Amino acid sequence: MAFITGVTKDGHEWTPQFIKAIDKDLCIGCGRCYKACTMDVLTYEEVDSEDSAKAYMTIATAGNCIGCQACGRTCPKKCFTFEPVEAKA
Repeated sequence: MAFITGVTKDGHEWTPQFIKAIDKDLCIGCGRCYKACTMDVLTYEEVDSEDSAKAYMTIATAGNCIGCQACGRTCPKKCFTFEPVEAKA
């Protein structure tokens, strides 16, 4: 199984890790990942219950992800999961 790969400016090959999921239970809705993502992959969602309001990030447009993992690196709760994408033949 071959994955999509990229090449750095120096010619080093790397495999991008694309966003797979965000753990809603771990996410605190701080928005750091939203600010780090320049590709509009994430959106803010708020659940209003009687006791309190819970906010968290969700994946809005996974197809825009370029596999840089900037969102995951800025997340203080480490609630992101990533995976490589299989290359099409």
